[in-house]
Amino acid sequence: MRRSLTALLVVLGVLVAPSAAVAAPAAAPHAAARSGWTPRPAIYPGTVTRTDLAIPMSDGTVLRGDLVLPADADGQAVAGRFPVIVTITAYNKSVQANAGGLAGAPPSYLVRRGYAQLTVDARGTGSSEGTWSAFGHREDEDSAEVVEWAHSSKRPWSNGRVGMAGPSYMGINQIFAAARHPAGLKAIFPQVPAGDVYRDVVASGGQLDVGFIPLWLGLVTGAGVVPPAVTQSDPQSGFTAFADHLVGAATFTLPLLLDAVTGGDSAYDGPFYRERSPIEVIDRVRVPTFLVSGEYDLFQRGTPLLYEDLRSRGVPTRLVTGPWNHLQASAGDGIEGAGYGSLAELQLRWFDRYVRGKADPTLDRDIPSLTYYEQGSGRWTHASGWITDQHAATYRLSGSAAAGGGIGVLTRRATVDGRAVVPPVPVSGLCTRSADQWTAGLPSAALADLPCWRDNAPNDKSGVVFQTAPLTSALRLRGPINARLYTSSPTGDGMLSVSVSDVAPDGSVSRLTGGWQVLSLRALDRSRSRFLDGRLVQPYHPFTKASRKPLAAGQVAPVDVEVFPTAARIAPGHRLRIAIQAFDVPHLAPTAPDLPTALAPLTVRTGPRWPSVLTVPAAARHR
Repeated sequence: MRRSLTALLVVLGVLVAPSAAVAAPAAAPHAAARSGWTPRPAIYPGTVTRTDLAIPMSDGTVLRGDLVLPADADGQAVAGRFPVIVTITAYNKSVQANAGGLAGAPPSYLVRRGYAQLTVDARGTGSSEGTWSAFGHREDEDSAEVVEWAHSSKRPWSNGRVGMAGPSYMGINQIFAAARHPAGLKAIFPQVPAGDVYRDVVASGGQLDVGFIPLWLGLVTGAGVVPPAVTQSDPQSGFTAFADHLVGAATFTLPLLLDAVTGGDSAYDGPFYRERSPIEVIDRVRVPTFLVSGEYDLFQRGTPLLYEDLRSRGVPTRLVTGPWNHLQASAGDGIEGAGYGSLAELQLRWFDRYVRGKADPTLDRDIPSLTYYEQGSGRWTHASGWITDQHAATYRLSGSAAAGGGIGVLTRRATVDGRAVVPPVPVSGLCTRSADQWTAGLPSAALADLPCWRDNAPNDKSGVVFQTAPLTSALRLRGPINARLYTSSPTGDGMLSVSVSDVAPDGSVSRLTGGWQVLSLRALDRSRSRFLDGRLVQPYHPFTKASRKPLAAGQVAPVDVEVFPTAARIAPGHRLRIAIQAFDVPHLAPTAPDLPTALAPLTVRTGPRWPSVLTVPAAARHR
């Protein structure tokens, strides 16, 4: 079983090169920054690993960690105390060690330059005892206690200064650890962390994610039932951990899935997801934070929100966002294109500055607060913040549209009344950039040459489309988008799946981003929504069971669809498009009780009486 799971993780970790789904920019030749900064050379010729160190938690549970230390030419650990980089994983550290780029940059790069790397199995996974609960309160305590254990003067290999690194799960627990202010933690480097796990990925728009979440839960559970590596050296601890993992699968993972699918409390937002969302604790994080995200990542929505909070409070923060899906961003694949060097070199510079405390007077000048790949132009752009000089540009839907080709009008001028019937096509989204994004990039890694990863035109025919005339000047946008669609449904429910795209003169359609909204969960919390120039650009829906309210028979209601943030330049001669479907497969699916109401056509109204609009954050010069 260990061999087969390793093979799966190798696929997840290695097949992450930019595929045909993403037109990745050319990489910079090296890490030389504008100031001339270059990475310092390795100090030590090699590394040595000590496996399954026992790390006792305050409740008596023993976690296990692998420690990588600098080694001399004979392969012996170098005596001395080093700053420690901590990574906490739920994917079984013993298996993950053979999984290529899944865990981010190779530890040897930093270790050979005078760091120690400690990789720890989260409670209830790998060789660690206990029951896994995916960022539950106890696991968050563990993360802080692991940092303090590494910081302790009792560790003969530690100088007491600690950083944290790693992508995805390993990035999320950095936020929770930093929010607890453990002694010794100086800086973190989270790649692709979630902000709000419910809205980001579990149930975007109120429907359940059936593309990634079952795959992810299966991966953690599968890695957990691999016999722990520590069994060879400590059979009693190994068997205890294995028994705990089986209990966790039976009492946490399976019940959680079943409850969500059957429309139970897990299908709605509430305390369970609030406890597990970094956005709820990000205001307590004070250590310097370097974030990496992807425009086609699972956490496309959440990572920028973390960045905004940190930056607003003056915490030293950077965000680099590239044209990457989850696997690509996890591996740092193509990050050289931003011009700051490889992922390992970026981590070296960040940790040298904030963990080692080494002066770096040109860091702020060399790496701006925000670096973002701009779709359309293919340029890496820079800004001092996420929302700076943008203004709200509203495009109105006008007239009628029909599925299969009758295209409606998207305009900033006067409109006429119309309607568009969105058919319930349960295969909408099946071969699209959305399908690839919400399965973490696995489809395009396996089938890189499929044209549907690049061209959304075929999928758009399964719904209705409104688009502008060819633009006479470029439209640049950066940030979140809102689609307010006046909608009715014969069943009182259903889902609007919206994509925003760039249509080239040859008719090819490049999907920039998307958003989703279940009609019965349309209630809007204005106090937590974002407005720009008085116009809604990022709606916040409660998504609670109490907020659920199906449409009445014949009722036409405004439904605000949160379209996830992006940055793009739509060139003169191109068109801005909004496409609307009723499904997004394999990404989202209704709960079992809601399935019958989802299989009904939706009607979107337009015009002066029903002012359906698309509001985007446009660059200041686009008025």
